Amino acid sequence: MGVIRRQGIKNTIVGYFGLMIGFLNLIVIQPHFLTKEEIGLTRILYSFSLLVAMFVPMGIGNATLKYFPLFKDKEKNHHGFFAFMNLFPIFGFLLSAVVIWLGKDFIMNQYRRESPLFLDYFNYVFPLIFFNSFIAVLSVYCNANYKSTIPSFLNDVVVRILTIGVVTIYFNKWINLDQFILAFVAIYAVQFLTLIGYIFVFDQPKFSIDWKIFREKDMFHLIRFGLLLWFANVASVGLKYFDSIMIGKYKPLEFVGIYTIAAFIPTVIEIPMNAFDRIASAKISFAWTAGDHKQIADIYHKSALYMFLLGGFLFLNINVNIHTLLSFLPSGYQQGEIVVLIISIGTLYNMATGLNASILFNSEKYRYGAFFLILLAVIVLAFQMFFIPRYGLTGAAVATCAASMIYNSMLFITVYHFFKLQPFDHKNLKVLAVVCVLFVIGYFLPHLENRIFDIVLRTGVVSLGFFFSVYLMKIVPEFHRYLPWERR
Repeated sequence: MGVIRRQGIKNTIVGYFGLMIGFLNLIVIQPHFLTKEEIGLTRILYSFSLLVAMFVPMGIGNATLKYFPLFKDKEKNHHGFFAFMNLFPIFGFLLSAVVIWLGKDFIMNQYRRESPLFLDYFNYVFPLIFFNSFIAVLSVYCNANYKSTIPSFLNDVVVRILTIGVVTIYFNKWINLDQFILAFVAIYAVQFLTLIGYIFVFDQPKFSIDWKIFREKDMFHLIRFGLLLWFANVASVGLKYFDSIMIGKYKPLEFVGIYTIAAFIPTVIEIPMNAFDRIASAKISFAWTAGDHKQIADIYHKSALYMFLLGGFLFLNINVNIHTLLSFLPSGYQQGEIVVLIISIGTLYNMATGLNASILFNSEKYRYGAFFLILLAVIVLAFQMFFIPRYGLTGAAVATCAASMIYNSMLFITVYHFFKLQPFDHKNLKVLAVVCVLFVIGYFLPHLENRIFDIVLRTGVVSLGFFFSVYLMKIVPEFHRYLPWERR
């Protein structure tokens, strides 16, 4: 337990630090150092390759997390599990590369009119697919060995710092666009090679496979389990990257660049949810094993209330200030204001419904969750094909938001149907009322000529109003115990 706690604390620190660097990279550096079309080009290359890369490992990542303990034996090199695991991305990459190459003309025709620059650099998706697919598998192997901090640091911090470095070098005209894209791809090669080196430092894996042990452990059951959740994971990742790919099909690359910047901002709202999920998911799993429905209900209720509170506070401060914040960016990015609001609504709804995904995926009904994720991918694709050609960036945001809300609603209904669990009471309604009232107040506050003072005023009004409302309504009774005047 001590190892898990230490890894959790380190990963949390790395995550927050990485978010700060990501904010600097996407909100400060790239909009001023790259054109919107150049941002769009890097985003669509990355999104396309990452989406394909999720297919490549064929579910071996999920299977590794669940079944690696059965093979773990350091003296026997885990019976060759490392070599066995890497067979899947090798085969998957070769298969996907052949399919993409054969369908290359068809794919390129989808972008020929609106995003011709993407066609010039299309071949770079192949090395990006290779590196990202192996990075995913190698990171899972590290996690299974309780060595998750370095992979998190590489992904959340090192890659972003290297990206800032490459963008800065290109901005100073020390390299041309061709070399910039090559350097962009090389960043993921560095991440891949560093992961390989790190694994050989702590594990010294061998490339021989003990097939006898794998047959004894029923490796086909392992593969079936991985394939089931494989489709679900692909759908889950697709929700984050379909929009960029589809915008590039229907709109010029500069719109992909604007959308990328705008869609990143609401991720700040999700920070508390990710922290809650890391802490509570293991407890939920243990409670299901012990048959402790009372503990699950308690976690469900508290997660929904606390995440709605924290998410609501972040939602308010982002959206009452977004007009002023975007005014600091070059001309054109102000189109993303409505995108931030719409995606923020979907994100806040996700948080308000609590840890329903963790409850369902840790239960014996996890197959429903997998089915919903696959259905979600279909819904997202259909919505984007309908909304983006008609409404552009706003349509992409509406499609993503609506699909996310539908998915979380399905999770909520399923958890209630099978387990009679729901996380809401009058306190959740109070939070909703506070968020709605303060959003209206913040929206109609007059804008000051000095942008810094404008942000300070809006943040101050909304924050003070939020904390006083939560205090007066006694939405969080635990909070009052820490106030000296409440102890009397």
